[in-house]
Amino acid sequence: MSVWIHHIETAVPERCYSQEDVGKHMLEWTTNERDKRLVRMLYRNSGIETRHSVIPDWGEGFFIPKEDGSYRQPSTSERNSTYTREGHKLAVDLGHKLLAAAPEFSPAEITHVITASCTGFFNPGIDYFLCQELDLPINTKRYHLGFMGCYAAFPALSMAAQFCQADPEAVVLVMCLELCSLHLQINGSEDTILANSLFADGAGAVLVSGRSPQPEIDTYRIDDFDSALIPSGKEAMAWSIGDLGFDISLSSYVPKIIGAGINDLLVPLLTKNKLTTQDIDRWAVHPGGKTIIDKVAKSLSLSAGQVQPSRTVLQKFGNMSSATILFVLKETLSQAAISDQEKVCAMAFGPGLTVEMALLQANRTTNGKRS
Repeated sequence: MSVWIHHIETAVPERCYSQEDVGKHMLEWTTNERDKRLVRMLYRNSGIETRHSVIPDWGEGFFIPKEDGSYRQPSTSERNSTYTREGHKLAVDLGHKLLAAAPEFSPAEITHVITASCTGFFNPGIDYFLCQELDLPINTKRYHLGFMGCYAAFPALSMAAQFCQADPEAVVLVMCLELCSLHLQINGSEDTILANSLFADGAGAVLVSGRSPQPEIDTYRIDDFDSALIPSGKEAMAWSIGDLGFDISLSSYVPKIIGAGINDLLVPLLTKNKLTTQDIDRWAVHPGGKTIIDKVAKSLSLSAGQVQPSRTVLQKFGNMSSATILFVLKETLSQAAISDQEKVCAMAFGPGLTVEMALLQANRTTNGKRS
């Protein structure tokens, strides 16, 4: 039985900041010349032009100057209160947007809700408020995947596909929502300076079902998933809860580790499906940073066009953790040929170092009909 991603919708907070302006703020909050040089280099070479955030003025009022020249930083509790308020609003707004774009699915037909987020916690959570405020059935089954990081969309989509394969009537709403900017910190560590230059806020949502797609709707057919670990990268990327927000370990060696291992990690997934890298038409690579895209493209001998959707999303939005790959998949589908034959390999990376992968088939329409 085939399972389909019928719709992809995305949303970001209204506040949009240029990377240049954010970099200027970071220079103001940086105390020594070595760190200032690092900030200038990272922001100049980030591949990012704009990012969105729920924080007013990108930190003005978020970091309060003290008499000794240091800054008072919000506690984890204060940051999480903002996540609770802003995450609730962004999730419900995106849920309404998704259902409005999918008139062939009524709210009463939604059987499952799966949410993913690693940037805050509250309960009743996003999954609950989606059911309540989108008027979903009271017996809708709800699942939350928490604290996985940038790769969480793939376990969520895999879970949705399994529900649909088990129940042909299942319709699953999957949402990834991240407010990464709430965890901006000023502590002088290179990992934090790097993270501050990359992460942003956003959310993506999809509907997954085994129903045959409507002829006028662009879709992905879900073919397969796979997971892998790169144990040598365990210390290079990690995420933990601190007193002043969530603490990230993000080594500059991460792109090199991913680039060195990605070919071998793809072999089981491709071999199982009797494919090689040459059979893949488009690649949806999680834009964890410009260098990650560069290393994956070089290792897999990809053309500039094959990773352009990843670069476009990074440029416009930055790294929104688990939501980002849904932005990339939406951009990739918009650029696909008018065909139902294009094979897409998608991938994302996170703590562990974890690599999640998916094989999809892009089905793009024209004038309301498939070619």
